[in-house]
Amino acid sequence: MIATMMLAGAAMAGPAHAARSTLPPEADLSEARAIFKELVETDTTHARGSTRAAELLRARFLAAGFPATDVQLLAPADKAPKGNLVVRYRGRGKAKPIMFMGHLDVVDARAQDWSFDPFKLTDKDGYFYGRGTIDMKDGDAALASALLRLKRQSFVPDRDIIAIFTADEEAGGDANGPAWLLKEHRGLVNAEVAYNLDGGGGVLKQGRRLYYSVGTSEKTYVTFTIEATGPGGHGSVPGPDNPIYRIAAGLQRIAAYRFPVLTNATTRESFRAAATIDAGPESADLLAVAGASPDPAAADRLSQTPYRNAQLRTTCVATLISGGHAENALPQRAKATIQCRMLPGDSAENVHAVLVRVLDDAKIGVMLDAPPIVSPESPPSPAMMKRLADVVHSMWPGVPLVPSMSTGFSDGRQTRNAGIPTYDVGGSWSEQGENRAHGRDERIGTQAFYESVEYSYRLVRALSSAR
Repeated sequence: MIATMMLAGAAMAGPAHAARSTLPPEADLSEARAIFKELVETDTTHARGSTRAAELLRARFLAAGFPATDVQLLAPADKAPKGNLVVRYRGRGKAKPIMFMGHLDVVDARAQDWSFDPFKLTDKDGYFYGRGTIDMKDGDAALASALLRLKRQSFVPDRDIIAIFTADEEAGGDANGPAWLLKEHRGLVNAEVAYNLDGGGGVLKQGRRLYYSVGTSEKTYVTFTIEATGPGGHGSVPGPDNPIYRIAAGLQRIAAYRFPVLTNATTRESFRAAATIDAGPESADLLAVAGASPDPAAADRLSQTPYRNAQLRTTCVATLISGGHAENALPQRAKATIQCRMLPGDSAENVHAVLVRVLDDAKIGVMLDAPPIVSPESPPSPAMMKRLADVVHSMWPGVPLVPSMSTGFSDGRQTRNAGIPTYDVGGSWSEQGENRAHGRDERIGTQAFYESVEYSYRLVRALSSAR
């Protein structure tokens, strides 16, 4: 049963400040910080691309003695700035390779909106500030540092380790690295399992280590356009058929609709864990929806919180609207964009049918913008969870491990869609409710970063064993 393997240790660990034993040796720590600084200070926004950052990492791996054939910088022929780095650390071949993944690109940041230069690594008051510090150049630096440290130790894993540092996970996405690699270079990235450092990680509550989240699933987005047309005419003679009113009325019906409650192995266990690890007013309702037949009244109460609502069902929301063509003319056309986030197991066909039914207006067209990328749940095996728990508890004894479903999405959807089970296992800790990724003054705690460097080293070493 998932419950017995997920809650690996019910005791809470101590305060956020870690003992020296959870930090890397000084030389490795210094190297990791240098890599982190180099990456943060390299602009990898969509307009600039990730190739320069990939080149900087490639130089470090080559200098460390990795063969050039095992450190490949690859980009689509027509998108040279969207470079991806694929590193293979050779093992004994006792099992299929495993893959660790992280993206190099970041969302844009305007200097005038920040307290610091977003493309300089600023160390202030116990935090590192800069674009990408938490999403996710911290993970890239920690992964690169782990591989370099293992190489210096002449470590030989039981299986090949593949590490990919990729392009275009964030805004734009016209050259997504994992999708392109899986399509064009599947042999280089074919793995038994993938571990994504862009997700998961530790949750703090007022400095107390609450639990370690293991991402085992994520929602998938699918976007629809709804559109209505009308005869138009002079604005002084309004008629009954106004596309703007028609779309507005349809949007009201969508806003009032709730998709049915649907849970899976991940969300049921996460609800159960949330009820017991951090008991509070919601606990009874969380337990009531954690069973095989979720209690409807409890689900309704939990759904008053947007995050809980998103965990319980597929959601659809209007994000863009346009209509009309002139101030003094009746509109001939109006349309809106509806973005839906589907639970694993839901389908674009089902969501389309629901929207048509809810709109209940034959004069409103519902068009699918693009097929979604399926992201099935990756149920973790007891053996994998035990090994992951061993690594987590070597750093933070007694911390419970809890499965999670992301309401957003990551490159894990690309590998899951390709049939590679994928788990989010990032090594940083952050306060519950704080998420500055993509926002102003993005940051990570200095101690949290240093701990993640040591954690990533232990993670790569442990999971590359064939046992």
